[in-house]
Amino acid sequence: MDAGLHSSVSDGVATVVISHPAKRNAMTAAMWRALPRELARLGADPDVRVLVLTGHGPTFCAGADISSLTGDDDPQALAVAAEEALAAFPLPTIAAVRGFCVGGGSQLAAACDLRFAEEGASFGVTPARLGIVYPPSSTRRLASLVGPAWAKYLLFSAELIDADTALRAGFLNELLPAGRLDERVAAFARTLTTRSRLTQAAAKEFADGRADRDGYWAGQAAGSGDTAEGVAAFLERRTPKFSWRPTD
Repeated sequence: MDAGLHSSVSDGVATVVISHPAKRNAMTAAMWRALPRELARLGADPDVRVLVLTGHGPTFCAGADISSLTGDDDPQALAVAAEEALAAFPLPTIAAVRGFCVGGGSQLAAACDLRFAEEGASFGVTPARLGIVYPPSSTRRLASLVGPAWAKYLLFSAELIDADTALRAGFLNELLPAGRLDERVAAFARTLTTRSRLTQAAAKEFADGRADRDGYWAGQAAGSGDTAEGVAAFLERRTPKFSWRPTD
């Protein structure tokens, strides 16, 4: 694969692959710019129910490819724009991680809703090696995942932690044996495609700290029909056919 982002959609699951094998999938300036556009396209696709972000081959993403930047590029601004677009994606997102997930890679993984990793993965938040002030939004997102103490540990030291430590710290949701990551992520993503989009969308906003649309979600729940369908399917012992879609 050439350097770039490669996307596919199958059975409701969109997969975005970070590909730059020569640099351990480090993100070029062009890739940072392309990610928000690709997310906007996939978010508007009515066939997409879940997004999986992963890396090509044995590595998730080793950060930013500094050699790709020009004098006009602001690497932090590029990374934050991509991170915020990923965090704002309207559907559930899963980072499927193997190998290095460092710097900008950890920034992207943290912006996903869920993080599954394979044994042997390594994680690090490394601005202290370069004397960079980590963005406020990225710092808050990291602290919300792992707590202030672990966020400080990672940011102060810039040390890499192994996958077991990342699981204990709360960065990971699941840690899989070697060779099981793709199977588990695919199965979990398929499960998510069968669940209520109404529940997922509201839960994503509430869990991410948004509290300004309580009335909106109450109205959506009242008019959606998803609750009646869910209860009926449960009583009839069948798979529910949820119909809610966002209206704005």
